[in-house]
Amino acid sequence: MEIDIGLWAALGFFFAAYAVVGNDALQTLGTFINSNRRLPWWALFLYAATVLAVVFAFGYMANDGDPSFGRLSNTEKYPIFQPQWYHAVPPLMLLVLTRFGIPVSTTFMVLTIFATMGGLQSMLAKSLMGYGVAFVTGGVIYVILAPSLERWFLKTAAQQRAPIWVLLQWITTGYLWSVWLMQDFANIFIYLPRGTDANGAAALNHYEAAAAVGVIILLLGYTFWNKGGPVQRILKSKTNVTDIRSATIIDFTYASLLFFFKEMSNIPMSTTWVFLGLLAGREFAIASIEKVRTTGQTAKIVGSDALKAFIGLVISVAMALGLPPLAQALAGQIGGG
Repeated sequence: MEIDIGLWAALGFFFAAYAVVGNDALQTLGTFINSNRRLPWWALFLYAATVLAVVFAFGYMANDGDPSFGRLSNTEKYPIFQPQWYHAVPPLMLLVLTRFGIPVSTTFMVLTIFATMGGLQSMLAKSLMGYGVAFVTGGVIYVILAPSLERWFLKTAAQQRAPIWVLLQWITTGYLWSVWLMQDFANIFIYLPRGTDANGAAALNHYEAAAAVGVIILLLGYTFWNKGGPVQRILKSKTNVTDIRSATIIDFTYASLLFFFKEMSNIPMSTTWVFLGLLAGREFAIASIEKVRTTGQTAKIVGSDALKAFIGLVISVAMALGLPPLAQALAGQIGGG
């Protein structure tokens, strides 16, 4: 019996959507959740869901039905074809890794199996550049801030709930969340129809688009209800990230880096690597100035995060290279049988 190919596209989309909001989205919303623990989870969720719906609607209408903001427009590097069963495996693997709190790049884990070798090389080059630029940026900013502003934050923790800081953090979170979605929507919508049909209409019609966003919002709600899940451990191991003022600076810097790379080119990149690079540069700067922990301890934490990200890259490339031949071999055995 022939299996409906649409089933694999739907499953791949569901797994990818859950993986993105349960893993990658915590880079964006993790500090927001951490520093607003006193508020009910549903209030934070409603804010994030509203931003998501607005960004999606804007991208869908402004890009002729393409919610990925042009990240998948190069069909030579990201060909359009019907997903098979093995295309649903990478996001499923990502869900497993997420349960262990591993900060795996959704971009590499999901898009690699769809990309040509040229597409993979482009993503890797841009992501490595993103890590390096973010590391240097985080280091420079916190070399300046650690002796003054961050030290003051540590001494005046009781004052962090000043209305101006609460307002700034919510605004900054909206800025970061929206820019991040423009980058990472590609990791979800790669499974659904792209481009235009023979009549020039959007391949993903309005009803399908609305249903897709509804699924993502439901999964986002579960993530907020679960208080972020295991990936929150990555943030909680860093210095003073629960202070709403520190969180605001981290979010604004991260958002500005993502905006820079979004404007630089349409090539998809790992936002996870940018996030880890920023936190790594920040940790080294704070450790060297404030002596919160030794340089060796900081290097161990940063190295552990980088190793987990590298392991995710190796797994994603292995699946991209190994699953299609496996599928062909299985098809041959079934056909021969």
